[in-house]
Amino acid sequence: MLCLLAGAVPPVAAAEARIIVQQSPLAGFQYYDGKVLWDDMRVGDVLVLVREPQNPHDANAVRVEWKGQALGYVPRRDNADVARQMDRGEKLQARIIRLTEARNPWQRVQFEVYAEMPVVKR
Repeated sequence: MLCLLAGAVPPVAAAEARIIVQQSPLAGFQYYDGKVLWDDMRVGDVLVLVREPQNPHDANAVRVEWKGQALGYVPRRDNADVARQMDRGEKLQARIIRLTEARNPWQRVQFEVYAEMPVVKR
């Protein structure tokens, strides 16, 4: 039984809140290892975002990796904000939110980019 003295403040517990930055299809899936890895990938799997400021095709390029394997990129139309946040040192994370067996490679993998925010409960 927990007993609090009058005026005492209960302990503070930290939790995490997830702020969704964006949801996107995976660009370039057909050019990377996705076909080979497809059967092992699952909704909810963690993805790693790797900033590529020296990419000759796109200065805002952000590569998406799964378990150390390149899967593709954050689409060019969606990557400027993610690149800017990463360049500022924001710790962005990503995860798979949908896997669809579709002919169109742009429809196969949907992912979200998010930031974990500490939440203090009193």
